[in-house]
Amino acid sequence: MKLATSTGDFAAYTSSQTEALRWIREAGFTCADYNFGSDYRDHSGVYSADHKAYFEEIRRAADATGIRLVQAHSPMGAPIAPDNEQFIEDTLRCVDACGAWGIPNLVVHSGYRPGLSVEETFAENKRFFAPILARAEKYGVNILAENFNKRCVDGLYWIDNAADLLGLIECVDHPLFHAVWDAGHANMQDMPQDEELQLLGSHVRALHIQDNGGGKEEDTHLMPFFGTLNLDAVMHGLQKIGYSGYFTFEVGAVFTPADKKRQYPADTRLLAAPLELKQAAERFLYEMGCCILSRYGCLEE
Repeated sequence: MKLATSTGDFAAYTSSQTEALRWIREAGFTCADYNFGSDYRDHSGVYSADHKAYFEEIRRAADATGIRLVQAHSPMGAPIAPDNEQFIEDTLRCVDACGAWGIPNLVVHSGYRPGLSVEETFAENKRFFAPILARAEKYGVNILAENFNKRCVDGLYWIDNAADLLGLIECVDHPLFHAVWDAGHANMQDMPQDEELQLLGSHVRALHIQDNGGGKEEDTHLMPFFGTLNLDAVMHGLQKIGYSGYFTFEVGAVFTPADKKRQYPADTRLLAAPLELKQAAERFLYEMGCCILSRYGCLEE
């Protein structure tokens, strides 16, 4: 397996995805997950007025830095809301970008609405994904749904395990519709991740590797070894299903955000971790990934 990480790693430090690509490469990574969340938040990048020129800009930046874009994450929103037409269009823009950049896998979250049954939720999601998969056929891009973090809300059906995720995949029933397994989300429940991965089998086309404290309210996206995630269970599951894709980190919370800290308005020089510390943490994340995969004899340079 090759290591990868998300351009979202540096979302708190820059709105420029080209800068994020450069810093990821300087840390040691040669593969990246393009996170469309920053573009969506700032109405920039692929959502700028001249998005086709931006497609070329990112292609050149990736080539210049020696980064291969191997997967991507579309923005989060309300996929099955009654007025979801614009959100579908925004997601289609991500599919077009993946086609332009040669990205094979795009994560698109499924949707939920209080009061819907399992069958109704699946039917609404099948309608949501239909135009996205039709566009994906143009480029051969896989659309990947993920196991969400645990939610305990009355009247809300929420896919947070392999069996339910497999049920959605079988309902949508499209050759380009598969799964991304989020190890951190799974860790929020007491589940055997090796068995969960085996249930999904060849549908697992990508990973989100992140850690947390294991409670249902703790989707903290920590580095591995900083929480309670059992990586051995994950690695055994991946080996049992013959997974040969990318080992992709989704670690966005190395440092506590400034807005969650106790405030001292008189001086804010250390309110947020400086960029140089974030860059050092990114290098550590790369070394950590090398160690994890080396221990299982599957690190591919």
